[in-house]
Amino acid sequence: MPHSNASSTALDRRTGSIPVPVYRHAAPSGPWPWVDFNTDLSSSDPPFEKGKHEWRGYPQELFGNWTATPVGRSEMLKRCPRSDPCIIYGIDVMNDGQFKTLKLHRVENEDELWSKLKKEESIVRENVSVRALFVDNLSESVLKMLGTKYNIEPFFFSSSTNWIPSRYREDVRHGEGDHITVILPFIRTTGKKEKSQSSPSLSERNRKDTIDVMLPLQLDDGEHVHFLLIDLLAIHMIRSKDSATIISYHPVLHDRTTAERLHQVMERAGGSVYWNKIFNASEDPTFFFLAILWYALYAWDEAFEVLYNRIKNVEVILNGHDFTAMFDLNYTLHSLQAHLLQYQTLLHDFELSVTFVMESPNPAMENSDNKGTTEELMQRECKNLRSEIDRLHKRCSMFISRLKNATDLAFATVNIEDSRQTSTLTKATLRDSAAMKQISYLTMIFLPASFTASVFGMNVREINPGSLESITRYVWVAFLLTFLTTWIVIAVQPYSTIHNRGASLWRRAMWPAFYLPQKVIEYFRSGKKTLPQENDISLGPYRRRGDSSLLKFDDAIYEEGVIGTSV
Repeated sequence: MPHSNASSTALDRRTGSIPVPVYRHAAPSGPWPWVDFNTDLSSSDPPFEKGKHEWRGYPQELFGNWTATPVGRSEMLKRCPRSDPCIIYGIDVMNDGQFKTLKLHRVENEDELWSKLKKEESIVRENVSVRALFVDNLSESVLKMLGTKYNIEPFFFSSSTNWIPSRYREDVRHGEGDHITVILPFIRTTGKKEKSQSSPSLSERNRKDTIDVMLPLQLDDGEHVHFLLIDLLAIHMIRSKDSATIISYHPVLHDRTTAERLHQVMERAGGSVYWNKIFNASEDPTFFFLAILWYALYAWDEAFEVLYNRIKNVEVILNGHDFTAMFDLNYTLHSLQAHLLQYQTLLHDFELSVTFVMESPNPAMENSDNKGTTEELMQRECKNLRSEIDRLHKRCSMFISRLKNATDLAFATVNIEDSRQTSTLTKATLRDSAAMKQISYLTMIFLPASFTASVFGMNVREINPGSLESITRYVWVAFLLTFLTTWIVIAVQPYSTIHNRGASLWRRAMWPAFYLPQKVIEYFRSGKKTLPQENDISLGPYRRRGDSSLLKFDDAIYEEGVIGTSV
């Protein structure tokens, strides 16, 4: 099976580009997984016998429709790193709200990890509300083990490896638990870097190519450079009556959030007095899931702070009326606009994810004593997070408006400068026109003398006795030559006011025979219309004292207009 579409969206680790999301493959509610319309469905997959592969048969061992064809199309196994070892970081959130850091586990032996996962089935987690596993360098074997152990829908891994924003809930068992998944791309900044350390080819390449909103956005302030790039939160939560488990996937791209980083951040959440009260007041492990989403919010806020400073610098350059710098900013303005429009879409996905968590109550909490408290706290915290997202939405809209204003300022500045130069050229033209007029006056002074000299230089008998020609013959020849020239010029013109558009050559050649009689007829018709008996209308009832009983036609029209206006 050809994978041209998949290869075209492959991750570029050198440039930091991510694939364009293929949304139709992101929801388990779809009738078939990861198969396009051009796929040859008649080709049979290799035979597969269930029950003989254990974790190595994932995902087809648990999900029969995930055969080799859709698994290969999704590339969820192909994109797993093979060189670096897989590392799992863990946190246990206790029932009393305290956080306990688990020992780091470096996966070097597959059988050892599988034995450990199977052993957990017989061990009851005492006083553990939720266990969070942050996985770095998720290998193919670890993916299959986690998917088999926790019965994870393959859509979680396929959506995560392909950066597809999605959110869904599955395997709902009332009073027991369910599975929830959130795949959330977000924007973060890489921090300030020296300009010499940045890649000089990225901006040059972007100038030649189209604007790619999936690439990191370079913000250059002269001395330092920031990169705004798309990062990923991919979280799957298994909620159950006894204890919950969270699995966090992390991409292997450069400058993205690693499992170690998110693990460190969530450890700090354990020291928050505010959130400790929430964990104490409610047994719902979903609050830890919600706390992870705050990481994306902080990243958005920091990125917008850097973006604000860049837009401010752009406005300073535009206000300086430096046209060379304005020309260089042309690409920057349009690139910022395109990325901000993409950011609006990502913020909308963020808002939908928080709403999804708020509207997906934990089935294991249906019979809990503090169910009311849990619902109240969940509504409150989700609304708090949504209000922050709404603030980011408005700030993004403000950035778009300011960029549009800056673009309008650039165009207005250029137009003003063009008008100023046009005004200068107009003044120079007027000065030249005045000089030409003076030359024309000088020519007019000598024109009568030149004409007199030409007349007295004519070789005619009235002026020069003994000549053969006369002034009468000169006048006739000049008149006929002028008429002939005029006739030919008008006849060869395809467009003229004398003959109709599209007239034939013979019709144009006969123009004097048609044009002159037409003008004579129009003259006599216009003369008849001006006769007094046709223009005077008897308006007896409208006669005023001391006026004649005849009212001119123009006055009648005026009278009618006044009457119509008064009504």
